Amino acid sequence: MECLTQSPGLTVDLGATPLRELNAFLHHEAKALAVGKVTVLNPDGAHNIAVGVNCPVDVEVVGHAGYYAGGMNKEATITITGSAGTGVAENMMSGKVHVRGFASNGAGASAHGGLLVIDGDAGLRCGISLKGGNIVVGGSVGSFSAFMAQSGCMVICGDAGDALGDSLYEAVLYVKGAIKSLGADAQIEPMGEADLRTVATLLDQAGMVHDPKTFKRVASKRSLYHWNADANQEY
Repeated sequence: MECLTQSPGLTVDLGATPLRELNAFLHHEAKALAVGKVTVLNPDGAHNIAVGVNCPVDVEVVGHAGYYAGGMNKEATITITGSAGTGVAENMMSGKVHVRGFASNGAGASAHGGLLVIDGDAGLRCGISLKGGNIVVGGSVGSFSAFMAQSGCMVICGDAGDALGDSLYEAVLYVKGAIKSLGADAQIEPMGEADLRTVATLLDQAGMVHDPKTFKRVASKRSLYHWNADANQEY
């Protein structure tokens, strides 16, 4: 990479540097050289930007990202100043991914850890199969968000579409706005003191200001945990 230096930070112009070269640098040299920050210019909706990063580097993508930006993130802080395509922060293990705009389908899918922040709205299936990560959405989420979410939390500051939390396991969802419908086995429960603290903490980490008392708690009824032959697939 022509711009490779041992300085605390560097700038990569994807209009001149191949994306493969950027990702290779983030996978290897960034950790060895203790690079503090990488600024990515002219992303132009490219797919797979900053995937598989495995060191505590700060990556700022100036513009819109395509599919799977920040996927499999570990330790890094990745900021996208525009919007992100399908699967942003998919399978994230730790660190933080922050989308300043809109996030498309499957944001934070299967995230095991870390924090995904979306300032705007998120599309369908946000947090699908969530496995321990936390997601804060400043706007609304689409249908089937948190489908089969197993662990972790989602804080939704806007509305939720159809079938929120369908087949929910032990993840907990907090929604400030209207819920179009709940999915199978999801129910609204009272907010406890621990819930209020959790929402306050996640909102603070996301840099958002809302009253935790205005949120509703959505969790699992746990009726799907065991097979019921008499249910005729109706729950």
